[in-house]
Amino acid sequence: MATAFSAPKLAAQPFSTISPSSQDRPLKIPFLGSTRKLRCLGSSRLNLSRRPSGPVVAVSDVVKAKKPTQNPSLLITKDEGLELYEDMVLGRAFEDMCAQMYYRGKMFGFVHLYNGQEAVSTGFIKLLKQQDSVVSTYRDHVHALSKGVPSRAVMSELFGKSTGCCRGQGGSMHMFSSEHNLIGGFAFIGEGIPVATGAAFSSKYRREVLKEANCDHVTLAFFGDGTCNNGQFYECLNMAALWKLPIVFVVENNLWAIGMSHLRATSDPQIYKKGPAFGMPGVHVDGMDVLKVREVAKEAIGRARRGEGPTLVECETYRFRGHSLADPDELRDPAEKAHYAARDPITALKKYLIENNLAGEAELKAIDKKIDELLEDAVEFAEESPLPPRSQLLENVFADPKGFGIGPDGRYRCEDPKFTEGTAHV
Repeated sequence: MATAFSAPKLAAQPFSTISPSSQDRPLKIPFLGSTRKLRCLGSSRLNLSRRPSGPVVAVSDVVKAKKPTQNPSLLITKDEGLELYEDMVLGRAFEDMCAQMYYRGKMFGFVHLYNGQEAVSTGFIKLLKQQDSVVSTYRDHVHALSKGVPSRAVMSELFGKSTGCCRGQGGSMHMFSSEHNLIGGFAFIGEGIPVATGAAFSSKYRREVLKEANCDHVTLAFFGDGTCNNGQFYECLNMAALWKLPIVFVVENNLWAIGMSHLRATSDPQIYKKGPAFGMPGVHVDGMDVLKVREVAKEAIGRARRGEGPTLVECETYRFRGHSLADPDELRDPAEKAHYAARDPITALKKYLIENNLAGEAELKAIDKKIDELLEDAVEFAEESPLPPRSQLLENVFADPKGFGIGPDGRYRCEDPKFTEGTAHV
């Protein structure tokens, strides 16, 4: 069966001889944030002697007909639908709770919320295995939750408590969990993409060099539209395509890089077109529709797992709050915000589940109640958890455990009562 990432009917031909008709085939999904007509850039087959692998093709339809589930016309089963709904509600409610706690003085620093973008995190991450890796940005709370990090551990980390997933030393922008293969939380723009590329290289190395036959692990690299003008993005696209690394580059294009409109900052706002330029498929998908995101994610993750290389997926989405909780959000047009609020991905999924008899109002309300109770417990747990001990301050800082941070007696220097002498005591 033809997929969104294959084009068996297209004849193999060099890059330079692609006809306009095959190179400019319109997508069915409009580019929601632009009046420019979105088209799909294709490259039928790279005619390069050092790349004997399969074709690199254009993506003309991002959602294809799928195998029947309970109903041939449905994309998901009831269990899958309820899982998606619960994960999205958890993400939204968690972020709303974060806002409350931030304004009550329970959290410090910058806190960037994910409201509105839940379809991207849920649509991709819930398809992963436990061994697969996720690399996120400073807007990472919901990615952590979708990957399985307990809400208690994420909330405690935001509170700066020792029971957090980073023992209180990471905070909002640096979620990490080796147990769940969440590699971060990276605050700098584009900082996580090389790390994700390295994780994907590790998977390929273990399989092909160390002969670990069962190592088919995939890495997801999440980043925003503003990152796509940075050099690290292009360098890693090149490396991933060159070595056919098992990675999916997921652009969460929420149309705004802090206060800069994507359309003003980028010469060509159609980010997905950069994929074929480096020899990998590029896909644009409606990031406000979790079912469409999920179908594209299945194909991209499947390609990576089969050893067919990377994919660039542009999910056009929208954040319902400002850049961070310190942002008054005065730059975006109220009409634009209202337009996307009307396309709330959770509301859309709920409607789909009910209209297709996959779930009833009572079942969904039970999930809502379950999540509310879960988050009340997470907040209570975080508030009651202890702060990190002072002795933890220099742990994981120096490679040599007997280096600068350790005194002659083998104890951490910061444990010396005179360590903070002459400084303000907080």
